[in-house]
Amino acid sequence: MDPASSAPPIDPSESRAFKRWLRTAASITGIGLTAEERSRSAEGQKFRNCEKWKNELMNYSPSVVFMLKHLKMSGCPVSPSNIACAPCDMTRSGGFHPAGAIILCQGHFMDKKHMEDTLTHELIHMYDHCKFNVDWYNLRHHACSEIRANSLSGDCRFMRELGRGFVAFSKQHQACVRRRAVLSVRVNPSCPDEAAAERAVNEVWESCFNDTRPFDEIY
Repeated sequence: MDPASSAPPIDPSESRAFKRWLRTAASITGIGLTAEERSRSAEGQKFRNCEKWKNELMNYSPSVVFMLKHLKMSGCPVSPSNIACAPCDMTRSGGFHPAGAIILCQGHFMDKKHMEDTLTHELIHMYDHCKFNVDWYNLRHHACSEIRANSLSGDCRFMRELGRGFVAFSKQHQACVRRRAVLSVRVNPSCPDEAAAERAVNEVWESCFNDTRPFDEIY
């Protein structure tokens, strides 16, 4: 008897399970996938990781939970659907839209702490928009919110600045806040040049840097 003829028939359910296993293995290793499939698989993993961290931060991060509470108290409640994970260009990690949406740039975060600072930053913009009716095309309005968001979110902590290659032992926090605020205002469509961005930041610096609402002090 031919040994091959004595092999039991393959169970269709086992065949389907094996194919599913192959697809799972391919998505993990990238072996057997086309370049387009690998790209889709990588983006899917980035999205899932971003959503996982987002949900954890919305429930357990002290700064994020605090901002969500104060947004709700101000009449602007934020749900998970208002915060979207999405692919972005490499120049940013997040963004706020005045329509009431925050974008978290999936795959652009060094760790969950980086996402926490970014989400807190964008929630401060949302709070300012809700509470103070910000005109984002007014450079002074924009500068004020950027000063507050960079100062209060954790974006300018010493270790974050060290990682960026900026080291200063005197007024490091203020220098970081000012630099990052100018960079953000510079890309405002209403900003003609860097001098205008610097001027807007300088004009509102004193009042906006000292305005820590809704925090009692710099976080």
